[in-house]
Amino acid sequence: MHRDTAQYNQALAPVDREICDFLAGEIDRALAEAENKIWHGHPVWFLEGNPVVGYSKLKGSVRLLFWSGRSFEEAGLQSEGSFQAAEARYTAVDQVDRENLRRWLGKAREIQWDYKNIVRRKGRLERLK
Repeated sequence: MHRDTAQYNQALAPVDREICDFLAGEIDRALAEAENKIWHGHPVWFLEGNPVVGYSKLKGSVRLLFWSGRSFEEAGLQSEGSFQAAEARYTAVDQVDRENLRRWLGKAREIQWDYKNIVRRKGRLERLK
């Protein structure tokens, strides 16, 4: 786990830290080639400069966000925002279905929209994979 992500997790309440430590470990294993850093205040993993997955502490839960998640066509993910993102929210680590998470992480590698160049394209997304 990247040092900054570990510090982010360490600052959380114990139940939230447990969720985030679990998510970070699974993401690191599934996307070992991804760059992990704090981006806009939260841990995010990037493939070739493109954000693919991250998590953040919300008021009542931990949100796991996949930037291209709507294209995964997965019932366990809910649409988020006006682009292609989708999320799952957790209040306890035992709510995280490891099998679903691993499948979603595989799709995060295989299905990507080009968020890296969204500003240059004036808010228009293009599919990379």
